[in-house]
Amino acid sequence: MTEYVFTKVTAPRAASVCQDIDLDEAARRLLSPEGSPADFLRLLMENALYPDAVKFLARALPKRESTWWACLCARTALGDGQAPEALKPVELAEQWVYKPSEEHRRLAFTAAEAHQFQGPASWAAMAAFWSGGSMAPPEAPAVPPADNLTGKAVAGAVMLAAVQVEPEKAPAKYRRFLEQGIDIACGGNGRLDSKPAAPHA
Repeated sequence: MTEYVFTKVTAPRAASVCQDIDLDEAARRLLSPEGSPADFLRLLMENALYPDAVKFLARALPKRESTWWACLCARTALGDGQAPEALKPVELAEQWVYKPSEEHRRLAFTAAEAHQFQGPASWAAMAAFWSGGSMAPPEAPAVPPADNLTGKAVAGAVMLAAVQVEPEKAPAKYRRFLEQGIDIACGGNGRLDSKPAAPHA
């Protein structure tokens, strides 16, 4: 795998990112105290530990970039020809990414709720909602979300996008989604259609 420079990941060590992620034991065994986020992600992908790689990258990225990654994967899973209502959660999550205001954050939650929190698009919207502010209604005392909730929602969106349709093709979809996430971590926009696919093990 190419050596990547994760300009968007501020944590110098992978171990600090992993403190509040539920990783499988096989992934934990690959984690070294001094390893960088890029090195750990490379090891996870080389060992085809794709769900763990998704959880790790979702947590390592800043919340806005991580939510954008969820949106890209959700759109892939939705495909073409969707009814406008099906697109609403991901559209509102994208709106928050473009302009992360409190109004947009709460609109994303409303869309996820309307879809009963089902599917990758709803989890992309929840990633935006859990990015900050309060989880309680606006008139109620503030209840801030835990810092790792956006990462959990993003991981849920990406993993659902990989397995929801044609689960037998999940490994290839995981690799493609991770390439998008890596592009975002390196300062790109995650849109790989006009770029060569990143090499992988």
